[in-house]
Order: sequence, then structure tokens, then C-alpha cells
Amino acid sequence: MSSKKTDSEKTTIVIVGGGIGGLALLNALSTNINPEKQTVVLVDARPTHMHLISSLRLVVSDADDLLNKAVHPYGDHTFRNKFSGNGTFIHGSVNSVKFGDSGNGGELILDNGEIVAYDILVLATGSSWPRPLSFPTDSKSAIEEHIMARRAEFSKAKDILLVGGGSLGLELAGELKDAFPSKPVTIIHRERLLLNDTYPDKFRITVQKQVEARGVTVLLGDAITASDVSDVSASQVPESGFVTEQGKKINPDLVVPTWGNRPNTSYLSSDLLSSTGHVKILPTFQLPSYPNVFAFGDIIDWKEQKGAAKAAFFHTPKVAKNVMAYLDLAEAAGASSVDLMASKKSAKYTGCMEMIMITNGKARGAGYFNILWGIIIGGWLITLLKAKTLMIGRIPSQTGFTPK
Repeated sequence: MSSKKTDSEKTTIVIVGGGIGGLALLNALSTNINPEKQTVVLVDARPTHMHLISSLRLVVSDADDLLNKAVHPYGDHTFRNKFSGNGTFIHGSVNSVKFGDSGNGGELILDNGEIVAYDILVLATGSSWPRPLSFPTDSKSAIEEHIMARRAEFSKAKDILLVGGGSLGLELAGELKDAFPSKPVTIIHRERLLLNDTYPDKFRITVQKQVEARGVTVLLGDAITASDVSDVSASQVPESGFVTEQGKKINPDLVVPTWGNRPNTSYLSSDLLSSTGHVKILPTFQLPSYPNVFAFGDIIDWKEQKGAAKAAFFHTPKVAKNVMAYLDLAEAAGASSVDLMASKKSAKYTGCMEMIMITNGKARGAGYFNILWGIIIGGWLITLLKAKTLMIGRIPSQTGFTPK
């Protein structure tokens, strides 16, 4: 095994996860750290940044050249401002974490045997997604092969069943109808309405009417039986098709799991996690037993819907402020004496409004913002904000990489 700490004379900040949240934090810290005293290491399981917002359009067709525009490699360009020449990217998955005592540094053990030492650790490993978005980790070419294989599946299919009617299933249905307008698409969803009870019925019904208007069949209050779940996970259709829990026979030639995300926290011990696998945190985003370890984004145990916008715009500013406050306090008093929760310099998280924007292909969609009486938006505004471009124009500002 080899051990890597970029500069023993500097405090090493290690960020695990280079998704939208992880890169937002990296960029926020890059203007505030002291390059003479601090350095950063970014660790990600993949060699490229996968822009989750555009991933469904990416795996359905070659529309908008997203393979070039939305899959950005990590490299020296990732580290800007005060991290320029002062940052290191490591491609690897974290197998486990050896935590230090009393605020002291610890180590990450990666899947390749490499050991990465840290003084401050930030976990932003996001979610694990079902098969369409379960991109390989070993190489960019493997990722490209996965994308091309999914495109071929969708193109070949004559009748598609999506199992799960949350935002993933809904947005995939919209992309499929853009690419293959006449192809039958069905969504089956266990709940009484699409999405979940976080959102008002009026919005959930609006979303249903939108997808049905495009010819998508919606089956509510029903589900694939437990005995068939493994087939669904692998996108395998039994010869006789499926019989749902309500006794309805469905015989697609392609089934796609779209039941949503799970926290990517398998590298942590169960005592640090909730029953759902989310990381227990303080309002400062610190792990209760390890004050120099922070977690944010989809993986945290906080009563809220998960999403990239929350991680980037609501979590990141507070995490960045708290990391800098911790550095200042540790330098003044020593790591073992830092009580960030008690410090006036800290930023406490109390949650944020619920919001969601669901695209229905390039020119349709609906959004909900839990402000005032609860605002529902649709049509041209969702197209302008998200659906038309899926925000790919913002990616270079996040990754530092400019596609050719």
C-alpha cells in the first residue's frame, strides 16, 4: 500500500465526491483558503464528472452532443484560484475511513489499496442510482460504452416499462417521448399519485396530466411484485412478462428501474448512519464524533428531499464557511479544543424550502416551490430554466474544463 498526503507542511482538506455539490464546495473554498497553509485533494470514484441533471437525455440519444458537452474529465483544470497548483485529483473509490481521535487527522483507504491522509475530511459522495444512471467507475471509455449500450436498448425497444414514478421516471419518460414519440411508455408507481407526499396533490396531478398528454400510460397504486424486483434491477423481462401486485399483466420488451436514489455511504460503519443509510450530522454538517469530518448533499440524515440544487446552493455555502471557521479555530486553539457548534463563526443549517423542477422533454415540464402558498410553475418557465438546455452551459464554470 502507498500513502499519499500532498504536503506534510500544509493542512490537507480532502473532499470525497466530485459531483455538483463537491465541485461547488471546492470552488467556494478556492477563494478563501491560504495557499501557504492549506492544500486540497479531490477523490472521486470516476475519472470524469458526470452532470446528473443532463444524464437522462445523455443515455437516451445523441441529442445536443452531451457525450462531449456534459462528461468532463478531472485534472489540473479542476483546481483554480488559490487551489491552482495546490490541488490533487485522485481517481478511486473509498473502501473505508480510519478516523483520527479528538479532531486529529485520519486516512481514507481506497479500493486500489492507496491510502489518502487528511486533516479535514468532507464527504459529498451523493447517491447511487439504478441501472440507467449507474455509470461505470473504471474509465471514461467504460462510461462511454455504458451510454451507448443504454441508447441502443432504448432505440431497439418496442414497449418500455418504467418502474417508479418519481422525478427519475418522469424525466426519463419525457426524454423517451422526445426521441421516440410513437413508442409506448408506461410508468408504474406504488403511491396513490406520482412523486411523493412532500408535494401537494395539485402539483402531482399536474405532472401526471402532462406525461399522459404525451401518450405515457400511468399505473398508480400498483407495483411489480417483490419476486420480480431482481429482474427489474437488471432490466430483464421474464418470458411471460410481469403480473403486478394488483393482478395486471404487463408485457414490455424493456423494463427500466427508475425507483430513485440511495445514499452512497457503504464505506462508513453503521453507527455513523441512520436506518436509511444516511450520515448523521450536526447542524454544522459535522459528524458528531469527529469534528474535523463534514458531510453534505444527498448523503445526510436530514428531513428533506434530496437534490443537486440543495447541495450546491443551500448546503455548500454553510459547509465552506464552517470549514474555514474550523481551520481558524484549530490554528488558534489546537484541533482538540475546537467546538464549532458553540462558535459564533459557525453557520447552522436549519433546512431550506422544498423545490423541484421536473422536465418533460425539451419543451415541457412543471415545477413546485414551497414558498408563500406553494407556487407551481410550468411550460415556458421550466423550459427556460432547465428543460431546453439542462443547464449544460454552466458545467465548465463548475469543472474548469472547456469541451472542444
